[in-house]
Amino acid sequence: MSESRQEQLGLWAKQILKQRLPQNKGEVAITLVSGDASFRRYFRVRSEEARFIAVDSPPEQENSRIFVRICNLLREAGVTVPKVFSVDYDQGFMLLDDFGDEIYLNRLVYLQKAGNQSEINMLYKVAIDSLIDIQAGVYKEKLDPYDKSELHREMSLFENWFCSQFLQLKLKENEKALIAETLEFLEEAALSQPKVAVHRDYHSRNLMILGTKEFGENSTPGIIDFQDAVSGPYTYDLVSLLRDAYIRWDQEQVDGWALYYLRQAKSSGLVKNIEEIQFLRDFDLMGLQRQLKVIGIFARLCIRDNKPRYLADIPLVIQYFLEVGQRYKELKSFVDWFKHVVEPTARTKL
Repeated sequence: MSESRQEQLGLWAKQILKQRLPQNKGEVAITLVSGDASFRRYFRVRSEEARFIAVDSPPEQENSRIFVRICNLLREAGVTVPKVFSVDYDQGFMLLDDFGDEIYLNRLVYLQKAGNQSEINMLYKVAIDSLIDIQAGVYKEKLDPYDKSELHREMSLFENWFCSQFLQLKLKENEKALIAETLEFLEEAALSQPKVAVHRDYHSRNLMILGTKEFGENSTPGIIDFQDAVSGPYTYDLVSLLRDAYIRWDQEQVDGWALYYLRQAKSSGLVKNIEEIQFLRDFDLMGLQRQLKVIGIFARLCIRDNKPRYLADIPLVIQYFLEVGQRYKELKSFVDWFKHVVEPTARTKL
């Protein structure tokens, strides 16, 4: 973000506060909070009377109208998302509620080290409850479909950005055919699942702990980074949450939380006639699709966007993929190739 654009955002935010909060007479301070994997940048706007998040969302790269539309759909469903206080679509500026600084990930890492399983369980329970609220409360018909072409485009990032560009593998025709066959299998598995509203990045960095001291089993997490929501497979957000690229849990814990979701989804009428075995297969195969996508995205963030910090998270995602993929005979050839060709090369570069 250029200094001039940051200055423009600051002037705009101050003007909005002056118009909307005329009682606000104090100095207004604007400080960078963070960027994310997109082109957006976030700034905290503080005065004696108010505290907001100012968002720079360059219109040539980000669509603020979609952000606001999805935000409104989620708010109507009773989901805790930031209120849009003001927006300038032409400039790509937004002023949002400030949810604070404590993301789920930081709390979970602390609790994991402390061995506080009861609070960990509570955090995942309320996150799953909010996920059910999204799926039950947002009409999937109001969202773009997560269709075959989009699933394929995402998984192709693995071959194009991770294998070819990052690892510099010279793929043979039979290897390309094996990748294509695997993508087709995972696409069909995803498309066969019941469809719901999908956040698309529902994980520990996009869930916020609100009211830190009072946060408990009756609380709801603040949910951010929802603008890519689509209508898609019912297990997508769940596997994003439970096989998180940023923190790992043992299989018993993951299964327990996943089955809690299944019970809640059935009681909410989201899914019918899906047995546990089928559900866990859906969950696993959806995770494999997402993991190939994430590996490719993290490589692209490094190469194209000069954000190498995401490379440190790739080994865990690879670990997930191999552990789960080897359970399915349909993927044996691909998993064997991954183990003998991709993984050894990745170890030398990550």
